[in-house]
Amino acid sequence: MTVTEQQIATSVLVIGTGGGGLRAAIELAEQGIDVLALGKRSRSDAHTSLAAGGINAALGTMDPEDSWQQHAADTLRESYLLANPVTVQIVTEQAARGIADLERYGMPFAREADGRISQRFFGAHTYRRTAFAGDYTGLEIQRTLVNRAVQLGVPILDTVYVTRILVRDNAVFGAYGFDIVTGKRYVIRADAVILAAGGHTRIWRHTSSRRDENTGDSFRLAVLAGGRIRDPELVQFHPSGLIEPENAAGTLVSEAARGEGGQLRNAEGERFMARYDAERMELSTRDRVALAAYTEIKQGRGTPNGGVWLDVSHLPRETIMRRLPRVYQTLLELQMLDITKEPIEIAPTAHYSMGGVWVRPEDHSTGVDGLYAIGEAASGLHGANRLGGNSLIELLVFGRIVAEEAAKYSTGLQRQERSAEALGEARAEVDDLLAGDGEENVRALQRALRNTMTNRAGVVRDEEGLTAGLDELAEVEDRMSGLGIHPDIAGFQDLAHAFDLKASALAARATLEAALVRRETRGCHNRSDYPELDEKLQVNLVWSGRGQVEQEEIPPIPSELNALMREVSTEGKLVE
Repeated sequence: MTVTEQQIATSVLVIGTGGGGLRAAIELAEQGIDVLALGKRSRSDAHTSLAAGGINAALGTMDPEDSWQQHAADTLRESYLLANPVTVQIVTEQAARGIADLERYGMPFAREADGRISQRFFGAHTYRRTAFAGDYTGLEIQRTLVNRAVQLGVPILDTVYVTRILVRDNAVFGAYGFDIVTGKRYVIRADAVILAAGGHTRIWRHTSSRRDENTGDSFRLAVLAGGRIRDPELVQFHPSGLIEPENAAGTLVSEAARGEGGQLRNAEGERFMARYDAERMELSTRDRVALAAYTEIKQGRGTPNGGVWLDVSHLPRETIMRRLPRVYQTLLELQMLDITKEPIEIAPTAHYSMGGVWVRPEDHSTGVDGLYAIGEAASGLHGANRLGGNSLIELLVFGRIVAEEAAKYSTGLQRQERSAEALGEARAEVDDLLAGDGEENVRALQRALRNTMTNRAGVVRDEEGLTAGLDELAEVEDRMSGLGIHPDIAGFQDLAHAFDLKASALAARATLEAALVRRETRGCHNRSDYPELDEKLQVNLVWSGRGQVEQEEIPPIPSELNALMREVSTEGKLVE
C-alpha cells in the first residue's frame, strides 16, 4: 500500500502540548532554536487545564519564614523517602523563577490587597506556599503558555498521534505518527525529542483523566525507544472524585475544597478523619485521605453509591463563590447540586502517575541520546506521595531545563544517522493495524483492562490480586492480536484507541509487576498482605520490559534538608 507521508524537519520535537511541553517549546523559541510541538488533543484542552488547586513556590509572600529548603523537606517527607533529593532540590530551589516566568508571560495570579501574590495551604505543607488563580490555576497556566507560544510563533500541530519515536543506535532521529482526523501520516525528523505526553492513570476505571488521555503513551514510546520506567506502581489516588453521573465518574472536586475548610463525613455523619490523622484532619496528605475514605467505604460506612460526603455548606456562601467557583459550577452542571446547601458524594479516583519514564535527575535525559522526558511522563520528584501543587511547578522548572539541554544537544550534534528500518517498522505497525479486520473491539478490551486494574491494583493491593491481574492482562494481550480497526467519515479515532490500548497494556504490565515486587505499604502503595513499611525497600523500582524489575538506590538526603524533616509516621495507614 502506498502511503502519502508529510515530511517535516525540526531541531527539537516536543510530544505533548500541556504545561511541560509548552514551557519547553517556549524556552526553545526564546533561544532561537527550531521547535515543533505536537498534541493528540487541542492545545487549549490539554490535561494541565484540569489542575485546579495551585502551584507551589516558597515565595514567602504570606509566611516570610518559608524557604526552598523547607519546601524540599516537605516534599521529601511526603514522598516517604522515595523522591530523588537532587530532583527535589532543583525544583524547590528554582520554583520562584518558574513563578516569575509565568508572571512575565502574563499569568493572572490571585493577589493580596497590596499586590503580593496570595498563597494558601495545600495539603501537608509547613507554610502557605501554593499560589493560585481561583480554582482554575491549571487552566490559567495553560492559557498563559498557549498565548506566549503564539506570540513567539511556535508551530503547534493539534490532533497528531505519535506512534513511535525513531531511534538508531540508541540515538533519536525523529518520530512517526498520524492525524487523528484525516489519517494523514507524518515523518518528523528531529535532533532531539522531548516527551511530555502525560502519565497512565486512565488505565483505571475511576480516574480524573478524561476518556482518551493519560493512557500510558509516554511509557510505551519511551520503552520502544530503549528507555525504562521507574516506580510505575506508585499512583496517587485523589481522595475526591465524583461518582455520578457515570459518564463523568472520577471528575475531581479540587482539594481546595478541603483547604478552605471542607469536612469529610461518612454515611453515619461522622467526621472520620479523626480516626486516621487527628492532628491534620481534612488537611492530611492525599494518600492518607484517599485510604481513609476507601477504608470507610470498605468497612460499610460509605454511602449507598459507595462513596463518602465532602461538605462545604457550612462555609460562607461568599467564600465558596470566590475561592471555589469551579467546584460550584461543576456540581451545578453535572448534578444540579448547590454545594452551598448540600454535601458532595465522592470516592477515591486514580489521579497522578508519580512514577514514569526513568530520567537523570539533573537534566531529565533518559539514557537514549537526544530523548528527554518531563512532567507526569517523567519520574523522580514525587516518590510514594506527591505533595499537592508540586506537579505544576515541576512543569515550569524542568520544562525550561530540558529545553536548555535539548538545545545544547542539538547544536552540538556533529552528525545524525537515520534508519530506514526503524521508519519501516513504524510505518508497518500502522499499516498492520489498519488492515486488521478481527472481531475484537478496542473499547471492550480497554474496559476489560480498566476493570482488571481497578479490581486488582486499586487503592489497596495484595499478592493474590496482583497475580490474578497479570493473568487477566495476559488474556487481554492475547485478544489484542484480533483487533478490528474501522476508520470512518468521523476520522481515525479507532486507530488512536488501538494505540491507546497498546500503551495501556504495557503500562498495566509495568504497574502490576512492580507492585508485586514492592512488598510493603508506603505512601500511596498499600499492600494488605504487607501492612508495614520495609526500610530495605527504600529504593526505586525500574521496569525495563516483561518480568524485568530492578532496584535502584536513591542518593542520600543532604543534612540541611534532613534537619527540617519531621518523622514520616505509618500510624493509621492501613486499616484492613
